[in-house]
Amino acid sequence: MADREEDEELQMALRMSLQGSPPAQPEPKRSKPPQSPAAESPEAEARRKQRELMAAAAEKRLRAAASPGPFSVAPSSPPPPQPEPAPVEPAPAPEAAREETAEPEPEPTGVHMEEAKEPEVEEEVEEEEEGEELPPDVAEKLWAMVFGGGVSKAVLAQWSNQGIRFSSDPETTMGLVQHEGGPCGVLATVQAYVLKYLLFFSDDLSNPEVSNPLYTLGQRRFSQSSFVAGDDFSSLTDDRKTRALVHAMVEILFLCGTGRRAVVASMARVNHGKNDAVLEGLSVESAMDLHKVLRISTFTSRKDAFDILLANIPLFESRLGAMLFLISALLSRGLEYIQADRDDPSQPLVTAPFGHASQEIVNLLLCGEAVPNVFDGKMDLGGGMSLKGIPNNVEVGFLTLLESLNLCKVGQYLKCPKWPIWVVGSESHYTVLFALNPNVQEENELEERESRIRRAFDAQDQSGGGGFISVEGFRQVLRDTDINFPSDKLEDLCNAGIIVWSEFWQALLQLDKRAGGMKDPTGLMGKKQFTIFHFNGIAKSVLNGNASVGGSVPIQRPRLCKLNVTVPPRWNQDEYLADVVSSSTSGSKDDSILSLAPPVQTSQHAPLVDCIRTRWPRAVCSWAGDMPSIV
Repeated sequence: MADREEDEELQMALRMSLQGSPPAQPEPKRSKPPQSPAAESPEAEARRKQRELMAAAAEKRLRAAASPGPFSVAPSSPPPPQPEPAPVEPAPAPEAAREETAEPEPEPTGVHMEEAKEPEVEEEVEEEEEGEELPPDVAEKLWAMVFGGGVSKAVLAQWSNQGIRFSSDPETTMGLVQHEGGPCGVLATVQAYVLKYLLFFSDDLSNPEVSNPLYTLGQRRFSQSSFVAGDDFSSLTDDRKTRALVHAMVEILFLCGTGRRAVVASMARVNHGKNDAVLEGLSVESAMDLHKVLRISTFTSRKDAFDILLANIPLFESRLGAMLFLISALLSRGLEYIQADRDDPSQPLVTAPFGHASQEIVNLLLCGEAVPNVFDGKMDLGGGMSLKGIPNNVEVGFLTLLESLNLCKVGQYLKCPKWPIWVVGSESHYTVLFALNPNVQEENELEERESRIRRAFDAQDQSGGGGFISVEGFRQVLRDTDINFPSDKLEDLCNAGIIVWSEFWQALLQLDKRAGGMKDPTGLMGKKQFTIFHFNGIAKSVLNGNASVGGSVPIQRPRLCKLNVTVPPRWNQDEYLADVVSSSTSGSKDDSILSLAPPVQTSQHAPLVDCIRTRWPRAVCSWAGDMPSIV
């Protein structure tokens, strides 16, 4: 009689431990395990199996508490300790069915019946890492959103063979290496966040909460890393780089999840410490392939997300790392929200035919929304239509060669981020520009004045970044910025019916500061000198040593270039001298002012300089060695 009661209690405990399991589990889940080897006494066997049962149930509760996402399962209660009754041999046919249905998430019953000899720790790690299956319909939507319907094998190969790995070259050890075309938009943006932590949060890398905006704003003061002063990136340890990478990933994923959640994508049955060797022969070429291998976990705690990402860094270093992180960001935002962010959700996020990351992907990682444009806020087109841009301030920014070609207009949110780090876009590639000192972002009096006027002008610009506004909008700009043009000059500007920024700016340069203009006869305002670095993660062939020396061996490594930048005053030398001449004709020349004219500096040019000038107009750049490349 006692045996029957114990048997019923154990069955009840098993049912309680399986609460929230997939409904397809067959009846034999309640059957008893087979006879254990004779070497183990029944009492010892009962105690061991009871511990395994409790550990598995506790593991399910912990995972459910940490992962309240859309695919999480309900937590289960641990069964009370009970002696194990005499085992009963299960029927063969239901046992086979149980094996088929147990794969998505190993249940405590599987521990009893098939893995009784496995250590408890092995089963707990497997349970934690697998996460939840991505439903087939979600996998289909995700695949179509990223790659579309006719993706080529070449593009899939690019995205299936790019890990998130640091360079082994001492000079560029702080940088992530790109071996394949396409995923550079993901790598460069992650790189920008990594630099934020390496350069400015060096002392806080052991704190999992450092990526929380509340912490960074209220509990720390700015401090530079010890290696920054000497530009000695080779002194970075692997642990520091790894932690900076994990902090960057946590910040991006929670940014995509509006600060409330982060979804981490991983692979089924991939344990700690394994990477490309485990993925050998694995092919991800369709939504069904994605459904079979992808597992996701949802976190509301930054510490829990930090811990799981740190444990799974080998997986993100593997050849599927960049794709997995992109999927993590998309799921953190939510697929419905991603599509709502976009102007044209019918197009894939990975662009054809070359498989580049779209601006929507880059913007998602920069600001948390997959908007397609780089101007500030929304642009109203009338008739209830609008274009979406960057919604608010960002941690790291964005510059693009396309702006220098007048093909777009980057807003102040991206040009003036919180930290002096920018993703740089060209027609086909993304790289990173960064400074070691945040002071390069500081504005003097005239720069602040220009920024204020430009923001007011852009707020009235309904031309899609064309740089012109209506007369009515122009009058509003004058009121907002306290600019007082003489009546004849105002009439000249308004005659054409539209006001172009370049003409407005030229008029401001001739309007005295006291009237709200930018004219500064002293010529002292605005000159800057600073150093900035450019990193290109694409592995290029460079000569190991001086190119002129015979026998040099080409090696593959990223490129880091140090640039000296001088930003002259608003008035260049010719304009200043012209102003002095005009002053002399009126009898007010002061010879001492001539010494204030900025000296002519030999400059070098590259497409990167055009990008820099979109942030610092008229900047003069120089560097040693090879020209910096943005392709």
